[in-house]
Amino acid sequence: MRNQKDRVIRNANVPFSSAGFLPLAFLGLGIYRAWIEIVFVGSFVDFPSAHFATRDLFDIVMSIVLLGCALGARKVSPFYSKHAAWVLCGTLLTLATVCTFSSLFYPGIAEHLAIVASIAGGIGIALMILIWSELYGCMNPMRVAFYYSGSIIVGALMIYIYRGFAIPWLFVMTSILPIFSLLCAARSFNVLPGDNLPSTTWAKFSVPWKIIILMAIYAFAYGLLEKYLYAGTFGPHSALGTVAAALVVMVGVVLQGKNFDFGTIYRTALPLMAGALIIPSALGLFDSFWGNFCATGGYTAFSILIMLILANICYRYGVSAIWLFGIERGVRALFMMLGRYVDAGIDAIAPSSLNGDLVSSGAALLAIIGGTVILFSERELASRWGAKFLYAENGSDPIEKRHALVDRCDAISKEKGLSAREQEVLLLLAQHKTISDIENELIVANGTVKAHIRHIYQKLDIHSREELFEILGTKTCEEKQTANDEDCF
Repeated sequence: MRNQKDRVIRNANVPFSSAGFLPLAFLGLGIYRAWIEIVFVGSFVDFPSAHFATRDLFDIVMSIVLLGCALGARKVSPFYSKHAAWVLCGTLLTLATVCTFSSLFYPGIAEHLAIVASIAGGIGIALMILIWSELYGCMNPMRVAFYYSGSIIVGALMIYIYRGFAIPWLFVMTSILPIFSLLCAARSFNVLPGDNLPSTTWAKFSVPWKIIILMAIYAFAYGLLEKYLYAGTFGPHSALGTVAAALVVMVGVVLQGKNFDFGTIYRTALPLMAGALIIPSALGLFDSFWGNFCATGGYTAFSILIMLILANICYRYGVSAIWLFGIERGVRALFMMLGRYVDAGIDAIAPSSLNGDLVSSGAALLAIIGGTVILFSERELASRWGAKFLYAENGSDPIEKRHALVDRCDAISKEKGLSAREQEVLLLLAQHKTISDIENELIVANGTVKAHIRHIYQKLDIHSREELFEILGTKTCEEKQTANDEDCF
C-alpha cells in the first residue's frame, strides 16, 4: 500500500507522468492573479472604491508586508506549515473582496471601504504570494517554467470567463477565488515528496543583488508605461501579450522538453520591451494595440525568467523563499509604483513644446538598456546573480555540505563543458538520486537520463557512479546502500 502511495506521489510531482497525469493544483497560482485584476485593477468593473487611490495603498501595504516577512524570515518561515498564515490570508482577501464589491451598493462610504479593502488585500496578497513562492521554490526549473507559465494562462482564461458574469454572480464567484487558490496550494504541498518540502533549517545568503536590481529596473520601466496598459479592453493579467508570452514558454517546455533553452525567454523579452517603447514613439500611438502587446508580453517574459532564477536559487541552495521572494516582490511593487509617479510627474512638468509621453518612453528605454547590461553579465540560469553563501544556522553540517556539493558540480560542469541539462543531471546524481527519480524530477522520457549520464561520463572520462562520487568527494553507492545496478548505472 505504501509503495502504491509513493508511486502516486512521484507521478503527481511532475507535469506529465507516463499516464499523462497533470496535477492541476499546481496551476492555482493563476487564480490569485485573476483575483488581483478583478478586485484591484478593475479592468472591466468600475468600482467606486477604485477612485480613492486604492491601488497605491494596496501596493504600499503589500510591499511593507513582503519586506517585513523577508526581514523576519528566520522566525516566520516556512509558511507551508504555519496554518495561522493560511487562515489570515484567506480571511483578509475575502474581506477585501466584500469591501470592494460593497462600494457598488454603498457608494456613500466607498472611501472607507476602499481603505479597508486596500489594507486587508495588501496583507492578504503578500501572504498568498509568499505561500506560492515557497511552493515553486521546491521544484526544478523545468517544472517551474511549465507551471508558472500555465498559471498565467489559467488566470487570464478565468478573467475572460468572469467578464460574462452579472455583478451578483461576479461578487460570489470572486469571493471564492482566494480560498480556492489556497486549497490548490495546500494540495500541491501535500503531493510533494518529503525531501522536496521547504527546509526548516536556516541558510543565510547575501542578497542576489543583480537579479533584484534587474527586476526593479524592468518594473520601473513597466510603471512608466502602465497608464497605457489600462486603457485597453484587458488588464495586465489578461492582456493578449501576457497570454502570448506565457504560451510561448509553456509550449516550448512541452514540445522541446529536455532541449528547451531558457535563454529564449530573455531573448524574447528584450525585443518585446524595446518594441513597447519604439513603436509608440515612432507612430505616436502610445495606447496602440501593438504597444500594449509588446509591453505586457515583454514584462511577462521577464517575470517568468525572474521566477525561474529565484526558484532555482531556493531549489539548489536551500535558501528561504520567504526571504528571497519577499525582497524581490516587495522591491518590484515599489519600483513599479515609482514608475507610475515619475510618469505622472513628467506629464505635469513637461513644457508644452515637449511631449511627456516621449520623455517617459525615453526614460523607460534607458532603464531597459541598463537592465540588459546586468542581464547579459549573468546569462546562466544556475548563476547566483551576486549572492554568496554566508553560513548555516547553528553550523548545520548538511546545509554546508549541500552548498559545497553544488559549487563542486558547477565547477566540474564549467571545466568539462557540460550542457545546462547535463549540469542538472550531474547535481541530481551527486545527491544519490536514482535514474527513475531523475526522470520524474526533470520531466523526461525513459532512457533520456541514461543518455545524459553517458555523455557526462564521456566528458568526465569515467565509467561508474563510484568514480563520479570519488571525483565529487561523496560517498559511494554501496555506502549509501542504493539498491541495484540500474540505479547506480
